[in-house]
Amino acid sequence: MPPEASCYSRARGTEVLLYLLPSLVFLAVFTYWPIVRAVATSLLEWNISHPQPRFAGLRNYIVLAADPVFHLVMRNTLLLALVAIPLSIALALLFAVLLHEPLGSLRPVYRAAVFYPTMVPMAAAAMLWVWLFNPSIGLVNYYLGRLGIPRVEWLYDMTWALPAVMISWIWKNVGYLAILYLAGLQAIPRDLLEAASVEGAGFWQRLRHVTLPLLGPTTVFVVAVSVINSFQIFDAVHIMTQGGPADRTNVVIYYLYQQAFRFWDIGVASALTVLFVVGLLSVIAAVVRQMERRVFYEV
Repeated sequence: MPPEASCYSRARGTEVLLYLLPSLVFLAVFTYWPIVRAVATSLLEWNISHPQPRFAGLRNYIVLAADPVFHLVMRNTLLLALVAIPLSIALALLFAVLLHEPLGSLRPVYRAAVFYPTMVPMAAAAMLWVWLFNPSIGLVNYYLGRLGIPRVEWLYDMTWALPAVMISWIWKNVGYLAILYLAGLQAIPRDLLEAASVEGAGFWQRLRHVTLPLLGPTTVFVVAVSVINSFQIFDAVHIMTQGGPADRTNVVIYYLYQQAFRFWDIGVASALTVLFVVGLLSVIAAVVRQMERRVFYEV
């Protein structure tokens, strides 16, 4: 390589580094350093009974592994993800397909109505659902009673409390997912759908053989976003149930909050943070890899 070209390459590299420097500093300070700090703190015994941190090795991880509440929390989190994510994605796809069809001058109104719950702060949405699920004056029990269904103690029942939280989460997130699907639908060339219609394909055949395969990349992104959101649920649990009754709605983030700011066990909370990050990244990687195989190879 000529000396001039080498100097130009180094200058370009320095220029690129300078442009990236603010982002790198931000990531180092607010992402990588907290992760390193959490890993280091997870190896310490640091709680209200031991204000001065001392090295404890893997003790905090052993404490979590032996804690039955931790196992219940993991079960609740996985159950919420396995039930709420497929339902929210199915509803989002349904709404997106309906909103993509000609709806006349009211189309913007319908789109705003679907997307509106996403704009509501989660704290306000949770308070709304607390009122809706009120066993005495809530609208849910009112309409169930009109149908002859016995009253349900939604947020106070160990069986129905977690489904109630799932319903609020789905209501809050389905509009955002529908907008993502709607963007994917609008990117599909009309020529392909028209060609399928000319060949005699009906609505469901076009949806199955043309629309859904072309929505594959969008679906991968929607699944990844849904997994992240489901594992990060906190506001709804804190306001609606505070993890009760009997920890039946306690999830990982809320349990982490309890360990750190109620029980003041910073070491255990840090160990839980490490397990949460590793588990979340593993789940997202596995889901995205499986979805990519199905979307890009099988179809």
